Amino acid sequence: MGSRGAALVARHRRNVGLLVRFGVVGASGVLVNLATLVVLRRLGPHFDEAVVALGGTDFNLRWYHVYSTVAFLVANLTNFQLNRSWTFRSSRAAGWWREYWPFLVVGLGGHAVGLALLTLLLHPHSPVALPTDVLDDSTGLRTRLYWAQLAVIVLVTPLSFVLNKLWTFAAVRTGHADLADPLHEDRVMPAEDAA
Repeated sequence: MGSRGAALVARHRRNVGLLVRFGVVGASGVLVNLATLVVLRRLGPHFDEAVVALGGTDFNLRWYHVYSTVAFLVANLTNFQLNRSWTFRSSRAAGWWREYWPFLVVGLGGHAVGLALLTLLLHPHSPVALPTDVLDDSTGLRTRLYWAQLAVIVLVTPLSFVLNKLWTFAAVRTGHADLADPLHEDRVMPAEDAA
């Protein structure tokens, strides 16, 4: 195997290692997210109650949207710190705020997709709504909100990994701290890193 082939194999091994570490951090984030969600659900109004009606539709901003957003923000912060210090080891490559803002933006993009999926899974008129005969909210393990939140996390995580690797923690990969800056307009990724 030539040096180019060996470099490609090494790069793929490194990416698999990053994905595994990202997955471990993500698993801890799932626990933080779900624990936050459980606490909010127990302390707040019923998750299906409307907070704000969206006039002219049967859709509303519901408490589950609020609970999911708070749980996301808490888990996002803990995941960022663990990814920064362990997965991508970027704490010396760029400032905390400089990396957090792109991480938060990526997370918010994923969370927006997640809220749409959460709505589809919990809205009674959705064709993919979770079944209420099995998930009747009678116990913790039969709570639709928890299963819907877990499904959303599983579906959004791969997108989050790719975007965080390519953008948020780009400073570590390339040695160019300016790549992690969301306001840097003339960003150019070296050809070997674009693949």
